[in-house]
Amino acid sequence: MTAKPTIIVIANRKGGTGKTTTAVNLAAEFAASGERTLLIDLDTQGHCALGLGLKIGNGQPTAHSLFGAPDAAVGVALADAIVQTGWERLDVVPGDPDFRHDTASNEDRILVRALSDPVIVAGYDRILIDSPPSLDRLLLNALAAAHWALIPFVPHPLSSEGVRQLARVFFRVAMSSNADLRLLGLLPVMLDSRIVQHRRVREQVIGQFGQARLLGGIRNDIKLAEAFAVGRPIRDYAPRSRGNQDYRTAFSNLHARLLG
Repeated sequence: MTAKPTIIVIANRKGGTGKTTTAVNLAAEFAASGERTLLIDLDTQGHCALGLGLKIGNGQPTAHSLFGAPDAAVGVALADAIVQTGWERLDVVPGDPDFRHDTASNEDRILVRALSDPVIVAGYDRILIDSPPSLDRLLLNALAAAHWALIPFVPHPLSSEGVRQLARVFFRVAMSSNADLRLLGLLPVMLDSRIVQHRRVREQVIGQFGQARLLGGIRNDIKLAEAFAVGRPIRDYAPRSRGNQDYRTAFSNLHARLLG
């Protein structure tokens, strides 16, 4: 029997928290480690494709093709939207920047059904979902489909409030529609330990979730923005950078948790 892929949703209720940068670079780490990886972009900014150097043409099926009408799940195969990247074992389902959230089907298990496709189950070891920074059907679909949730956050009061808001949604979904959903961890990004507020917010998050839930931290590094701008994961663009060092450490920590 084919083992089902592990599904990880990367989420925060607030935008600008390094969510997509984290999704792209962790997906690249999974693929480089030998695991067949699919990155699904549910954020309508559609930046996962940009971060991997892909240009999505008009008419290309996207992750949002599943959600475009009340009966959107009927006859739509997620496999049709898969695009190969330039990196071995790493594929992406791009997002649609023109998708309107108010047109999404009023249903929470569209993605669950789409990910049960035998093509998806047999084709991948890990599936990462970049979720939108909003409480809507797309986020609820991502949480309903996932086994694990990873929450990147900027050590800022507004971002930590986004973590708390997402945690409430997370536990509501885990108690109702997805008993398999677990918290993989929290990842501080754009971290500068010299800033008092960064240290204070980090300690507040540790107080709420526990030290064991933190997966290291991603320091400020212009190389991460440069890598995204040229469409390459940081491990490929600047392997000696501190951004790459930090993402590799975070990956090692979360990978050990997945295997533990």
